[in-house]
Amino acid sequence: MAENCDHNCGGCSKSCEQRDLRAHLREGSSVKKVIGIVSGKGGVGKSLVTSLLACKVNKDGFRSAILDADITGPSIPESFGVGDQRATAKENEDCLIPVTTDSGIQLMSMNFLLQNESDPVIWRGPVIGGAVKQFWTDVEWKDVDFMFVDMPPGTGDVPLTVFQSLPVDGIIVVSSPQQLVRVIVEKAVKMANMMNIPILGIVENMSYVKCPDCGKEITVFGKSNIQAIADSYGIPVLARIPMEESTSAAIDAGDVEGVDCPYLEEAAKKVESLLK
Repeated sequence: MAENCDHNCGGCSKSCEQRDLRAHLREGSSVKKVIGIVSGKGGVGKSLVTSLLACKVNKDGFRSAILDADITGPSIPESFGVGDQRATAKENEDCLIPVTTDSGIQLMSMNFLLQNESDPVIWRGPVIGGAVKQFWTDVEWKDVDFMFVDMPPGTGDVPLTVFQSLPVDGIIVVSSPQQLVRVIVEKAVKMANMMNIPILGIVENMSYVKCPDCGKEITVFGKSNIQAIADSYGIPVLARIPMEESTSAAIDAGDVEGVDCPYLEEAAKKVESLLK
């Protein structure tokens, strides 16, 4: 510890073993476990996996929440059909009340703070990182068992802010079957290892299309290599999610809570085991 330490790590330039950059929940909030949903690239389905997992553990009897850390490209509100709602300030207190879905999932997203949901957020990295941190510190999260953090793609400012500022208990890496994704997955895995964040496993999205007539699995993007990637890092493949018209239609209609997704059963059990 640095000499004359005032324990204010956020404003300190020193490097020491006791340095702690974690932000603290506001008084009255409670979040037991934080799970980051990450990937090294966009378009692989992080928001889909985040939404489905939050719904699954909620159906299993746990209280779930989603912190939408994709500040410039939020999609969580639309998936739940609450894109027209806005977060409200708690009376006589400096905090926000998250939007709650029909099944009781608590959500906080940048779109809940914009005048119009189509308004762009044109901010630089440090400001975006600050907003993510405030979603943790300035929102009244009530009795949350599992908070899922929907990360933006890559290994830049926001993932770094989340890993340093929030008490992340584990991450799930989302991938797709293309060969080029191998390097992207490895970047996300290596970042988590460097930050000492446990990796719960990998979920492969868009794995295949099932023929409606014969049931054969058609690998649109070619043969998957996700198992080889997982084996090389000693982490499990938690799910392979196919492309299904019914799922896409439900998401477009804002009814992700009505989706039956048995493919995430193992992933949900892995998450829920953190509280056992």
